[in-house]
Amino acid sequence: MSIKNAVKVAAAVAVIAPVGLDAQVRMTVPPQSAPVAIQGATIHTVTNGVIENGTILFDDGLITAIGADIDIPAGTRIVDGTGKHIYPGLIDAYSTVGIAEIGAVDVSNDVNELGDFNPNVRAAVAVNAESRHIGTTRSAGVLVAFSTPGGGLVSGMSSALNLEGWSWEEMSMESAAALNVNWPNPNPRRFRGFGGFGGQDEDPPTYEEQVQELKGFFGEARAYRDAVAAGEEVATDSRYMAMMPVFDREIPVMVAADGAAQINDAITWAQDEDIRIVIRGGQDAIHVADRLVANDIPVILTSTMAAPNRQYEGYDGAYTMPARLHEAGVRFAISGGSGSLYSNRLPWEAGVAVAFGLPEEEALKAVTINAAEFMGVDDRVGSLEPGKQATFLITTGTPIDMTSDIEQSYIQGREIDMMDIQKFFFEKYMTKVMQYLRVVM
Repeated sequence: MSIKNAVKVAAAVAVIAPVGLDAQVRMTVPPQSAPVAIQGATIHTVTNGVIENGTILFDDGLITAIGADIDIPAGTRIVDGTGKHIYPGLIDAYSTVGIAEIGAVDVSNDVNELGDFNPNVRAAVAVNAESRHIGTTRSAGVLVAFSTPGGGLVSGMSSALNLEGWSWEEMSMESAAALNVNWPNPNPRRFRGFGGFGGQDEDPPTYEEQVQELKGFFGEARAYRDAVAAGEEVATDSRYMAMMPVFDREIPVMVAADGAAQINDAITWAQDEDIRIVIRGGQDAIHVADRLVANDIPVILTSTMAAPNRQYEGYDGAYTMPARLHEAGVRFAISGGSGSLYSNRLPWEAGVAVAFGLPEEEALKAVTINAAEFMGVDDRVGSLEPGKQATFLITTGTPIDMTSDIEQSYIQGREIDMMDIQKFFFEKYMTKVMQYLRVVM
């Protein structure tokens, strides 16, 4: 190769290399290949108390033993956890991580499907395993997320994801973890002359009409289920087939509802349909707390760091909602605010609740075991117990405190690459700053 050509090749590499580095700021790590024991840490199991100077042993992606004095098998890699804390990986019960990337770029977002009834839509199959939000979400301690579709009255299925893997198949824990229903708003703003609802000058459907549409669809799906069970010949309908686990009470229906009237009507509807529901949003949940408790209906709060929506509400209405629900006996989880851009602020959503009266142990449950239980994956994640997945954090303190550092994460026993796009840019531009300082000094 001539010197001239060599220079051209070097220049091309110099141009291409930064682009590749920008695109791939983390590496997917292989499955666990040997047993590991982390010793000397303070282990916060969430469900079985705190173990001082404890050891957690895991192999093949599962926790095999946990305690203050356990036998370590030969060939186990020992990790010193002295002075550190171990917590279960945090769980975002309502997220769009993996299916939304850049808000201003439509083609990078795959959240909303066309049409009002899409129960057969599963978020998992649309997940981009290379999403930059996955790295920043994990750096905040969130290792499991329920990626959730939107739009229409019946949006589709939330998918439980471990935030590590080459593809959505590798990341998926439960492709259909919960059906999502957007309960109609009884007090919608009505606009004329914009079309979109039957014509240029027609009002959108009324609250009653939308509720009847929802009831009608569930009635059709139930009739389809009954016909199949009776051995009748029916044309295959993927929408109705997707509803079977709901009618069999195998998975819950996550109902997006904020107002007291919405929540009350949704509860009545669920009782009539004999289905399990979880209220998502729950801005007015405290006003129907007695009914939520009586029917054992949990709530997923979509934000504690929110301003009041009504003039008569106090500034701290959202901040204190978890503490008030806890006092009232309502079971709840806290989410990161739904958007993939906000999943990484899940710890602070829980931390704000602690600052405004919620006991810290309850805040931890709200972003771990409660979320796992409501969505049906508590047999695998949400707490540190033998037999569950080795999905946890090594930290300098509680992960819901902004002053704590998450030093290392494990997902199914994999020691995660802790690099993310924000850390990459920090290091990149700090290098530039240091170069400048060397020149001027």
